[in-house]
Amino acid sequence: MKDFTIAIYCFIDDLLLKIDKKETDNRRKLTNSQLITIVIISSKYFYANQASACFYLKDHYGFNLPNKSNFNRILHKLTDLIADLFFSLGLIFKKLNLQSVYIIDSFPVAVCKNIRISRSKLVKGTRFRGYNASKKEYFYGFKVHVITTGDGIPVEFMVTAGSVHDNTAFQGMDINLPRNSDLYGEAAYINEEFKDFYAQFHQIRLKAATKKNTLERNTWAEELENKYYRKSVENSFSCITAKFPKKIHAVTAAGFLLKILIFIIMFCLDRQF
Repeated sequence: MKDFTIAIYCFIDDLLLKIDKKETDNRRKLTNSQLITIVIISSKYFYANQASACFYLKDHYGFNLPNKSNFNRILHKLTDLIADLFFSLGLIFKKLNLQSVYIIDSFPVAVCKNIRISRSKLVKGTRFRGYNASKKEYFYGFKVHVITTGDGIPVEFMVTAGSVHDNTAFQGMDINLPRNSDLYGEAAYINEEFKDFYAQFHQIRLKAATKKNTLERNTWAEELENKYYRKSVENSFSCITAKFPKKIHAVTAAGFLLKILIFIIMFCLDRQF
């Protein structure tokens, strides 16, 4: 835990020097690097309990902490910077991905149990009611669409309401992958129009699985190749959601989504350090 904390803080501090050009308010007790380190440590070791992470870093590293209200206010102001941090990490992982293999998939994140939908304060509306095909159950919340490397490291993501179909989300994503890359996905991502578009203008080969009733089916070798690569993204999703608490505590939907982003960043850094 000590080695990981020091490595994460040093790495984030160096990376923010390149992407964060704004001057930090001298009246603040924590720098941006210290604050982001706290939330990442809270996601890895304390199930997103930021208060526990604050006490740990204060006792072991002497962090000078603001009160809870100021901490949350500053954290929410850094939402765009944290998002930039993730996409900067994504660019690094893309350059290191010599295979040029990527996988797209999604996983659901419920804001509450189905019996409490009528009392949900974070989100409201039928568009947040989705269906988890792998578990054959409905959920109420968001769906996180992620593109990972062949090793399962997230490099791009988008969050939608739970009812949004994977193919619809795929069409709305601003995909920025290196040329001559292979993008694997399940049968939900079959889209001949987008397949031709990315192949022609971006040299990205979309290799989605096919269903039994599809007119033009993949060969058995292509299906086997697809299943082989998709195992890594499924394992990554399992590792990310394993760190989730029973209920992700958040007062607003923006705070809920920010915690999901922090969990994804934590997983990326955890795989590297």
